Amino acid sequence: MHFAQYYLDCLSQASYLIGDQNSGRAVLVDPRRDIDEYLADAEAAGLRIELVIETHIHADFLSGHLEVARATGAEIAFGAAAETGFPIRRLHDGERLFLGAEPDADDVPLGTPPAGRSPGTDTPTPTSGVTLTVLATPGHTLESICLAIRENPDDDVPFGVLTGDTLFVGDVGRPDLLSAAGHSPQDMAARLHRSLHTQLLTLPDATRIFPAHGAGSACGRSISTETSSTIGDQRRLNYALQPMTEDAFVRLVTAEQPVAPGYFAHDAALNRDGHPLRDTAPSAPLTLDEALTARDERGAALLDCRPVDAYARAHLAGSLHTSLDTRFAEYAGSVVAPGTPIVLLADPGTEHEARLRLARIGYDQVLGHLPDPAAALAAAPELARRSQRLSLPDLLPRLPLDPHDPVDGGQLIDVRNPAEFAAGALPGARNIPLAALADRIDELDPARPVILYCRSGNRSMIAAALLEAHGFDQVSDVSGGYAELATAG
Repeated sequence: MHFAQYYLDCLSQASYLIGDQNSGRAVLVDPRRDIDEYLADAEAAGLRIELVIETHIHADFLSGHLEVARATGAEIAFGAAAETGFPIRRLHDGERLFLGAEPDADDVPLGTPPAGRSPGTDTPTPTSGVTLTVLATPGHTLESICLAIRENPDDDVPFGVLTGDTLFVGDVGRPDLLSAAGHSPQDMAARLHRSLHTQLLTLPDATRIFPAHGAGSACGRSISTETSSTIGDQRRLNYALQPMTEDAFVRLVTAEQPVAPGYFAHDAALNRDGHPLRDTAPSAPLTLDEALTARDERGAALLDCRPVDAYARAHLAGSLHTSLDTRFAEYAGSVVAPGTPIVLLADPGTEHEARLRLARIGYDQVLGHLPDPAAALAAAPELARRSQRLSLPDLLPRLPLDPHDPVDGGQLIDVRNPAEFAAGALPGARNIPLAALADRIDELDPARPVILYCRSGNRSMIAAALLEAHGFDQVSDVSGGYAELATAG
């Protein structure tokens, strides 16, 4: 068997290539949009990708199922409950996909042999070869599935199970993303509880689990940094799998979920309805005047993707910011509305990576890039602004003794997620998570100073740039973040 996990740190996203080395048949599960690595690895291993499977309709990234289908001719498959705008194969609970092949039967499609026969042939059901079993696991979404992998069809203990967004290492999938479609978080959480206990937790403890996400993903609230585990370890260690009633589980997993970034609904719609194939043409270099014209005449967002310190020293007035050395695409999708044209302000040589990461969340309207923002600002200093950053000694005298009192002379905003805020916050702070800030700017008074903080100083800088772009001129953020303040007591 060929098994490969592809883990993308910047989106905390995992995809999988599974193949039978005897038959050469393979499936690709939850692929990202840039697919060259999968294709190269499959060719090197002598595999043909015949099926691309989505464990569910993703919201946190734009999947590459259409790109894979175009490049390989593979069928696209979803769980049976999926409704899409393009042809799919529906995978049903209990269905088995045989990747092995009987002699002289290479043309047999992947699928469940009816009545003990391989589809379209008179040969018996395969007794050897890599086999995937579909497990319907609604809860995170209605069409969610997991895939149990066996090196041979009759193996008692599966090699592993791809758990999608149903079960993570240390967490379970969030149940609240379908609220706008009329499915309450409580109803989806109850479905999730049943899926976990009637499907995944019936597998042997030695079964390895391979989820679709790791730590940092907004698809869960406390996902581990580990990218695999076992059913047994999760049964013992995962807070959501401890003995409890269904009602207790529902209360637990619906509380304090992170705010979903603004692009989630956009990506879910594109993954469901279809989207243009990724444009691989290089980004066009623009002059400063051309960048400003794009902003003024086309409504383009000027997105500075340089490191935090470089942006803080000097940035173009009105530009937004999210650094390539953070969760660039996710944060960009929190402060730039879907469909907005974008001009990248990028250090030389980094514009391709920035454009690729934006394409991974379906932000394809990149008009070009300003090749050397620092040089452009040095030539036009009247357009440059410097960020106001506070250190620990600057902030401490302004904090109230009573946590319910306001901060001296300003509005103190914690842009971390609700669970982080609940675990400990600065006196006088209000919680407006970064992903919600663009929709809640009206709650802030632009005539009064605003002080922003997060855990380390990255999200607070992104938030400060967003407020500056909306006309706030008394904005500062705490450079060391809550982690430094908490360490200092």
